[in-house]
Amino acid sequence: AECGLALSPAPWHGIDVGSPFDPAAQAIRYVARRLPVPGRDGPPPAVLDELVELAQASGGGVLALFASRRGAQAGAEALRGRTDFEVLVQGEGTLSLWQGVDVVGPSCRLVVIDKIPFPRPDDPVTKARCMDVERRGGSGFRAVSLTHAALLMAQGAGRLLRSDTDRGVVAVLDPRLGTKPYGRFILASMPPMWPTEDPQVVRGALRRLNARK
Repeated sequence: AECGLALSPAPWHGIDVGSPFDPAAQAIRYVARRLPVPGRDGPPPAVLDELVELAQASGGGVLALFASRRGAQAGAEALRGRTDFEVLVQGEGTLSLWQGVDVVGPSCRLVVIDKIPFPRPDDPVTKARCMDVERRGGSGFRAVSLTHAALLMAQGAGRLLRSDTDRGVVAVLDPRLGTKPYGRFILASMPPMWPTEDPQVVRGALRRLNARK
């Protein structure tokens, strides 16, 4: 069963207390625009190649977040078969690592996101919410699916910087973040890290972080 919380339209007051972090100075956000658009059958071979190469440049210290169980299994198999790193896979579900991991320091210097985590279009709750929005003249995709994905992307990227001394890279292996109009909406929700689409810049930064750990 789902739980809900209803908020009244009464006026409210809030305060923005800022952040102790400086994402643009502490981290790089890499969008791999040259990769193929992910499908529903798990990560394409090029995405797995990129995951392995980034992990090798980083020398470990990787948190890989996947939008599906199939993606997590494929990523783990690629890393186990092509690196010497110890690979731990979440036992149940795929979302708690996006939201609940708190690893401070060089043990987490690379966060990899395999694809934008849109909810499944055939999920009955998502479908019902989209239909409700559209009945009222809105966009179900923007109000439900896109907002859901943007929140998870913000939470996933936030796993990297857990102290004001952390340094690292958030690598998004879904080119739609940089090529689709809705990518700007998602990027606006994520920490304002220094952006790049150059794979060599990212690999060089990861090698330097690995040398400093």
